[in-house]
Amino acid sequence: MSPASTKASTTMDARTSVTSPASPSSPPAGPPTAPDAPGAPGGADSRLSPGGPGFRRMSFALFLAGVATFALLYSTQALLPLISGDLGVSAGDASWTVAAATGGLAVFVLPMSVLSERYGRRTVMTASLAVAVTVGLLVPFAPSLGSLVALRALQGAALAGVPASATAYLAEEVRPKALVTAIGLFVAGNSVGGMSGRVITGWVAQEWGWRVAVGVIGVLAVACAVAFRLLLPAPKHFRPGSLRPRVLLGTVRDHLANPLLRRLYAIGALFMTVFGGVYTVIGYRLAEAPFSLPQGIVGSIFLVYLVGTVAASAAGRLVGRLGRRGALYAAGGTTAAGLLLSLAGSLSLILLGLVLITGGFFAGHAVASSAVGRTATQGRAQASALYQSAYYVGSSAGSTVGALAFHSGGWAGTVGVGLVAVAGVVAITVLGTRAARAERRGLAPA
Repeated sequence: MSPASTKASTTMDARTSVTSPASPSSPPAGPPTAPDAPGAPGGADSRLSPGGPGFRRMSFALFLAGVATFALLYSTQALLPLISGDLGVSAGDASWTVAAATGGLAVFVLPMSVLSERYGRRTVMTASLAVAVTVGLLVPFAPSLGSLVALRALQGAALAGVPASATAYLAEEVRPKALVTAIGLFVAGNSVGGMSGRVITGWVAQEWGWRVAVGVIGVLAVACAVAFRLLLPAPKHFRPGSLRPRVLLGTVRDHLANPLLRRLYAIGALFMTVFGGVYTVIGYRLAEAPFSLPQGIVGSIFLVYLVGTVAASAAGRLVGRLGRRGALYAAGGTTAAGLLLSLAGSLSLILLGLVLITGGFFAGHAVASSAVGRTATQGRAQASALYQSAYYVGSSAGSTVGALAFHSGGWAGTVGVGLVAVAGVVAITVLGTRAARAERRGLAPA
C-alpha cells in the first residue's frame, strides 16, 4: 500500500479537528463558508458512525440518491429489444442509449467534482438530481434514436454530480472505520435502483410499451430526489476548495501519480466492463430462442440485483476478514465463476451465473471505491471523480463491446470479453500485493 493510504486516517482526523474561526489561534478562514457548511467542523468525534445520531438518516438519503441515479442511468437497458423493434435499429445501435448515459457521466464527473469542492456536496447532488429527473420526464417523448441518445447523454452528464459528491461527502462526514459500511450502503442503493428500474420497466413495457416504462421510472426518480433532499443532514466538515485551474490540475495530477489510486481506478473500470456487457446483452439472449421469454420475465431477471445489495452491504465485513486485496481476489474469482456458469444452456444455471457475477461485481466495486476515499488525503471529490470516470468508461465500453461481441460470437463472445476484464482485475491486484510486500521489506529494520 502506498504511503498515501497509510496516512489517510491521520490526515482526515487532522482536517476535521480545525478550531473555530472565532478563536484567535485559528488559521485564515479562506473562502466564505458554503451554504452547505453551517459552522465550523466539529472535530473527529462529531463525525457520523453506525448507531449514532444522523447515521441512519444520512444512509437512507444517500441510498435513495443511489436508487434514483441507477434507475435513471440504466432505464433503457432492459428495454433494448423493444427499442430495437420500435425504432428499427440493431442491438449495437440500441446499446448507445445505455452507453451515451454512462459516457456522459464519465465525461462530466470530474467537472462536477470541481463544483462539489467549491459549492458543497449536498448542493451539487441536489442540483444534479433535479436536472436528471427533469430530463427523465422528457425521454419518453424522444421521436428518434438520435434524439433519444442525445437526451440520455444529457441525463448521464447531469447525474455525474451524485457519484462525484457522495463518496467525498461520506469520507468527510463518516468516521474512517465506518466508511466501507457507509459506502456499501450507498452502493446497495445503486443496486436497488438498477434492479427496480429494470424490473419495473420490463413489466410496464410488456403492457404499455417502452416509452411509458421510462416515464414511470422518471416519476419514481422524482420521488427519490425529493426525499433525498429532505433527509440528507447538512455537512459539518466540508470546507470550500479552490476553483483555480492550476490548483485543480495539480490535485488531479497528484492522484494520477499515486500507484494505489491508479490501480483502484483500473479495477473499477474492469469490473464495470464485465457488468455493463453482461446486463446489456442478457435481455437479447433470453428474449431469443431457445428461451423466448416475454419482456416482463426478462425484466424480472434483474431481481438478481438484490444479491448486489447484500454483497455491497457486506463489503466491510469481507475486508475485515480477508483484507482489501483478499476481498478483491474473492470478488474477481466469484465474477469469473459466474461468467463460466452462464455459458450453460440451462436457464437455472444462467440465473445462478448472474447471481455470482452480480455479487462479485458489487463486492469488488464497494471495496475499490471505499479504498479510494480512504487513500486520498486531499481533493477527495477529485479522487472519487477519477474513480467514477474510469468506472463509467468501463460501463460504456462493456455495453458497446459486449453488444458487438454478442452480435459476432453470441453469448460466448460477451463472456470472453468479461473474462479478459476479470483477468485484468486479478493481475492488477497481484501487482498491488507485490508492491505492498516490497514496501514492507523496505520499511523493515536492517
